[in-house]
Amino acid sequence: MKKSLLAQSVALACLAAATGGAEAVSFTQNDVTLDINGTINGFYVNRESETKTTTGGIQSTTKTQNSALTNGLLPGWINFVVTTKQADQDIKAHFSFAPGINDSSSVVGLPSTVGTGAGAVPGATSPYSQIDVRNVYFQFGNNDWGTIKFGRDIGLFGQNIILSDMTLLGVGGTSNAGIPFNTTFGMIGHGYMYTGFQAQITYTTPNFNGLQAAAGIFQPSSFAGDQTKTPGFQAKVDYDWKGALPGKVWGGLVSQSTSCSKGSTCDGTGANPDKTFTANGYEIGAKAGANGFDGVLYAFTAKGLGLSTVGAQFFGGSDGLGNKTASSGYFMQGTYTYNKTKFGINFGQNKDKDGVLGIGEDRKNRAYTLGVYHSLNKFVTLVGEFNQEKITASMSDLEQKNRTISGGAILFF
Repeated sequence: MKKSLLAQSVALACLAAATGGAEAVSFTQNDVTLDINGTINGFYVNRESETKTTTGGIQSTTKTQNSALTNGLLPGWINFVVTTKQADQDIKAHFSFAPGINDSSSVVGLPSTVGTGAGAVPGATSPYSQIDVRNVYFQFGNNDWGTIKFGRDIGLFGQNIILSDMTLLGVGGTSNAGIPFNTTFGMIGHGYMYTGFQAQITYTTPNFNGLQAAAGIFQPSSFAGDQTKTPGFQAKVDYDWKGALPGKVWGGLVSQSTSCSKGSTCDGTGANPDKTFTANGYEIGAKAGANGFDGVLYAFTAKGLGLSTVGAQFFGGSDGLGNKTASSGYFMQGTYTYNKTKFGINFGQNKDKDGVLGIGEDRKNRAYTLGVYHSLNKFVTLVGEFNQEKITASMSDLEQKNRTISGGAILFF
């Protein structure tokens, strides 16, 4: 049951965009195998930002520039995967821990005290040594009837596109998000929304000559509404093919209903009575490649799913009165691999309007990334990226431009 890094650390740790890799450490005792694999990265980031705002007909411009030593879109990641076969059932259990290298402390070697003391932010917590438990699940099944999973793992809606984003191995944009989240955002919020790691019970069908589907119930998000009597629902369908032009097409959906939208009293009283609120999102994507070239196309549309320009599902899905935020986005990417080096460019845009933004307001995030990813050996990949982002808001007459240059390395074992 020994697998390559791509099959475990890459796929399990959202690294399917990588190529090559070392094998995991593997132990077998009787009929149980334990695989251990992981990844660590570090990047130097230089970020310039220019913000233009207009107040009372007068335009003002603010410029900032900063440097950071940070994780990329991935945190550090250690995976423990147990596999066995019992009574014709393939059984798997997966634990993972994802620490980061970031800390906002200005004192070398000491933890930050952002929640206490002079200059503290009330209610804030220190990101020092923060660890994110991303995967805690088990599953069982076989090739005849499929697999059922219980626990916390990557979501279904938005899963394929983040696995296809080349900046998964690097930084991408929104580089100042490294503290306290352990990661940057890559192209999240610029072409797609973040799938997240969520509590779920999901069923995946057997693979029928490349056609495979998955569906499940998910922990309802408190961002969506104050009363969530029913779980969330996500599903996706993939079709993979091989040959001279191998590739994949997929479609997915996400939905969650609540008794009333976030911000309402949810008690049937007041000037604004409760309204049933349902958030929905739909996606479609495709990728294919040949002779070193690979391309990705993707698009999504949503109502009440949240501010896609932030990237987090359900956050800012409505104005609290049941009026939904409308969101949409698209993403394009092309890469070429020559020997051990991959060159790539991607572009994406997310747009939100109405809902939590107010009637007539819309906000756009668009960005592109130029990246170079060189496989130094089977463990280490060197990464260099340039990201240019533009943010606009119509009614507030905001325009912000961010430029991020990053360089560093990522290790898989």
